[in-house]
Amino acid sequence: MHKRIYVELWLQPVRETREKQIQLWKELILEYCKTQKIFVVSLEEDFPLFSNPVIERSLSHEARDAFLSALVAEGRAEWLDKSHRKCLVLWHRIQDWADIIVRFVKDYGLEDSVMTVEELRTGVESQGTEVQGMDRTVLLRALKLLENKGKLALFKGSSTDDEGVKFSV
Repeated sequence: MHKRIYVELWLQPVRETREKQIQLWKELILEYCKTQKIFVVSLEEDFPLFSNPVIERSLSHEARDAFLSALVAEGRAEWLDKSHRKCLVLWHRIQDWADIIVRFVKDYGLEDSVMTVEELRTGVESQGTEVQGMDRTVLLRALKLLENKGKLALFKGSSTDDEGVKFSV
């Protein structure tokens, strides 16, 4: 029986090479999260891009933190906790999500309709669209941005499932 060794990949030591490495990883993380509809990446939990048990390799904690921190510095992610263990990945910026919501509302003729926030994420109309399955935090931030622009009104229900939105785009 042979012993398996799990190899870790580290940050490049040369500054120019490391900057290119970080840029490539930022693009890879954003694209992967977008295609897989992943909104939260944890430094502590398995994330397919960060480890590959088949080839016995994984990124070091330092590299994971550097790549996610670079996304945060660029405004493409936000730490969800003070200890920097979980990161909200914004493959679309909040303004872009707001634009997607407006386009969705117009495409489906929902301009003067009322629906719950949960319906917006999981309803029949959202099936097969980018709005389907949106992270609730991202969705609410995009809706609040649209509310500030006068394109909708948010109203509280008796529970978080009853939070509503009336579009006026």
